[in-house]
Amino acid sequence: MNKNCRFFLFSWMALVTSAPGAATDTYLIDSMHSMPSFAYKHLDFSTFRGRFDKISGVITLDSVGHTGTADVTIEVRSVSTGVPMLDEFLRSPKFFDAAKFPSITFKSGTFMFNGDKLASVIGDLTVHGVTKSVALDVVFVACHQHQLLKVPACGADARTTIRRSDFGLAMFIPNDSDEVTLEIGVEALKKE
Repeated sequence: MNKNCRFFLFSWMALVTSAPGAATDTYLIDSMHSMPSFAYKHLDFSTFRGRFDKISGVITLDSVGHTGTADVTIEVRSVSTGVPMLDEFLRSPKFFDAAKFPSITFKSGTFMFNGDKLASVIGDLTVHGVTKSVALDVVFVACHQHQLLKVPACGADARTTIRRSDFGLAMFIPNDSDEVTLEIGVEALKKE
C-alpha cells in the first residue's frame, strides 16, 4: 500500500472511530464501475472469459471491529461473452435459464481480516437456484475519499473458484472445464 493510500485509509478510519456510533458504514455498489467476470478452460486449449454487465448491492464495513456484510445481486440476462450466440445459449433454459432464475446472488456476514486488512469474505452464492457456501479471496482493497465525487468510497477485487456442476450447470463437461474462476471487481460509495 503506497503512502497516499495509507494516509487516506488511516484518515478515514480516524474519522469513523471519532464519530459516536458510526463504526459501521454502509456502501452502495456503483454498478457503472463494478464487474463480475468468469473464466474457464475451453477444450483444454484456451481460457475463455465472460462477464455480467449488471450488478447491484449493499456492503457494510466496520474496519475497526473487523466485521462486514455483503448483499450482492447479479442480473443473469446481462451475461456477455462477446459471442452473441453463446450469450443467448447461456440465458436459455439449457443453461442459466434466466427466465426462471433471473439473478445470481452472494450474501455474506463473515468478513475475515489479516490484521487490519480484509483478506476474505465467506458467504452463500446462489446460482441456478442452488446455494453453496464459498470463500472469496480479497486480492485488493482500498477505502478513501472518491477523488471525483468527494464522498467516502471503497473498492475491492475478490476471486474464487467453483465447480459449476455443483450448481446444476454440467453441460459440456469435460470439453469445457467444470472449474470456473469467478472474479468480482467492486466500487462502492458510502450511503449518506
